[in-house]
Amino acid sequence: MNVIMRPSKTKLRIYSIVFSMFLVTISCKKKEDITVSIEKPFDQTNNWIVLEKTNAEKKETIYSWYFNVKHPSEYVLQMVSSGAISEDKKSVKVKIDKQEFEESLSENYLINSNEIVSEFKSKIQFKNTGKQKISITTDANFKTVRIIPHYKKPIGSGNYHQEWLSMHNSDEKQKALKRFKEAKLGMFIHWGLYSEIGGIWKGTKINNSPYPGPKVAEWLMYAFQIPREEYKELAKTFNPDKSFAQNVAKLAKDVGMKYIVITSKHHDGFALFDSKSSEFDIVDATPYKADIVKELYDACLKEGIDFGVYYSHGNDWMDGADGNYANVKKVNDSLGIYTHPTGKNLWDPSKNTHKEYLQNKAYPQVKELLNVLPELRLIWFDGTGFITEEQAFQFYKLVYDINPNVVVNRRVGYAFGDYLDAGDNKIPSASEKLEKYWETCGTTNNSWGYKSYDKDWKSPKELLYYFVDILSKGGNYLLNIGPDGKGNVPETSAKNLREMGKWIHLNADAVYGTSRWKTPNEGQEETLLDGTGHRAAKGFERKFTSKDFWFTTKENKVYVISLTNTEGDILIKSLRKGEGDIEQVKLLGSGKTLKWNQNKNGLKTTVIGLPKNALGYVIEVTLKNN
Repeated sequence: MNVIMRPSKTKLRIYSIVFSMFLVTISCKKKEDITVSIEKPFDQTNNWIVLEKTNAEKKETIYSWYFNVKHPSEYVLQMVSSGAISEDKKSVKVKIDKQEFEESLSENYLINSNEIVSEFKSKIQFKNTGKQKISITTDANFKTVRIIPHYKKPIGSGNYHQEWLSMHNSDEKQKALKRFKEAKLGMFIHWGLYSEIGGIWKGTKINNSPYPGPKVAEWLMYAFQIPREEYKELAKTFNPDKSFAQNVAKLAKDVGMKYIVITSKHHDGFALFDSKSSEFDIVDATPYKADIVKELYDACLKEGIDFGVYYSHGNDWMDGADGNYANVKKVNDSLGIYTHPTGKNLWDPSKNTHKEYLQNKAYPQVKELLNVLPELRLIWFDGTGFITEEQAFQFYKLVYDINPNVVVNRRVGYAFGDYLDAGDNKIPSASEKLEKYWETCGTTNNSWGYKSYDKDWKSPKELLYYFVDILSKGGNYLLNIGPDGKGNVPETSAKNLREMGKWIHLNADAVYGTSRWKTPNEGQEETLLDGTGHRAAKGFERKFTSKDFWFTTKENKVYVISLTNTEGDILIKSLRKGEGDIEQVKLLGSGKTLKWNQNKNGLKTTVIGLPKNALGYVIEVTLKNN
């Protein structure tokens, strides 16, 4: 038996005194011998533009300032006044860059005991750095004007930029990005416990839920503020069909989708993979008892499809506490800026802190996915919420350190993504200049997760139009399916996708590996897609004519895309004489070489022999030089 001799309490006191004297001696060394670095928290007001009334150029009731924009982004405008503003002086006209608007001041926040902050509803978009001018017409007695970054577009300190840039520009990452850019079309899959319910909770449709927020099916827990323990009960009956992985991979192949991204964990916190960091997963909490993410990964590799995972890192309604809402709101209230509660569990937050959630669940789960899926191509982060700049960077670095071949999307936070997304069901206009490669994610109806009563399916022609529009502008399209609880893809959704896929397979040369030509399109003006709710409210009524064309390019070829099946003579104005020395003109997918004539008005040719049910056709124009 080993005996451990422990010092007496008296000896411990002596040791403690001696050690303290040693520390005092060390601390008395010259200050230059020891440098202590204490990292200060980033002050977000460093990125504000604050304009004092006393510094304005004044002409009657018009106040003007010149200022420099350092960070192109989306901003909001505020006016700060000392004391209340009388009703007859609340009207304000604003002119900034090419934007003009008029609003009535509202008293949004009280700061510094007696200063009132009024925030304008209109957003300000600065697309470039440099000098700007703002003019404000008002009778109100204000003190300062503040232009602050929009809460959805936070601007960081820049402290991590160089380290991020070295990772982003690495050979591995750039090769992965090239592969991603060439893929063009991917399948998004929103699937989880909410899929069993189909957007209806206890007889009430999610669109009629009593609480504000998104009315898409995967937000079920949030929309009805379902307590965490009650929501967990859904896992006990989640038992999808074993053929899910093979069926979905086959559908993607049929459509011509080159990559798949599935919700490995959405905001509800439920993991579709076998997680060692949480028992709220498909293996531990459901009768399915198998890792369906791994099953789909294997099925995709078999079909030659790249595999990616969606992961909600900022929001987790099961284990993410209040999403750091209270801490952020305390700071924001003192500054007089808005703290958006959307996506935060304020009805039944877990007892841990949000930081503990990141350390104990989010970071470990991302590591698990990277280690179990060695050929993973993409991590699609979401729900940044109140993730800090440092935390966003850590997620990006964590991915890079384990597998530098994995591409990371914008929503990891603070511009640390390898590419941009235009937004949910949003397509940028042809005139917008984006600083990174981009992707649009879209739905086949008006919900991401399965909503049993949403029958507003986008037709094959509408889906193809969005895809072609995105192609012509140089982006990727990540098109969503929302399987039901058993894993079945709604029949109309699958049928419409396969119909679009026929066109894609026939005209593959005009799709994969192409880029934006100097002219994206000609004919009618763009029909811009501006969000999931926008399409749901307005529908789709665009008519296509034989004068409408979209363009893509690859090497010395220009592809001219039409979304009609009208036969006869066509004139492509963008390929008039001087816009390229033409060698050959073909009808793609048919092998037919067409007769053509190029003059100052454009390229004239004749299209015949199109199938009656064709969604459109593509003319391949080969140039003599690149």
